Amino acid sequence: MALKKAAGCVKPLPLQKPWHVYILRCADGTFYTGVAMDVARRLAQHNGVLAKGARYTRSRRPVNLAYQEKATNRSAACKREYAIKQLSRGEKIALMAKSIKLAESSQKPRRQSVGAPRRAKA
Repeated sequence: MALKKAAGCVKPLPLQKPWHVYILRCADGTFYTGVAMDVARRLAQHNGVLAKGARYTRSRRPVNLAYQEKATNRSAACKREYAIKQLSRGEKIALMAKSIKLAESSQKPRRQSVGAPRRAKA
């Protein structure tokens, strides 16, 4: 926790939620890229559950979350959003596929040895 010194006393700074860059897959197969601190709330807005969804996604509902990544701050999130928007459709699909493979590999259970434990050779 970061500390802030003010007038002789130390006050803890509130922890901020991280920013996220996300890609939505729209019902017509197109992609929408954006940034948000609360991706679940933003997805609900895009799907019309909450107010203030993007104009682009209003006519392309329902939308599904296809990809997301954390960013350290809003500036970094916006820069990454711009970089993703510059990618071709194929490159965006590859980025999403790579993310899915990483998520699947981290969820696989590790093999455990069966039987007696190995002894070190002397």
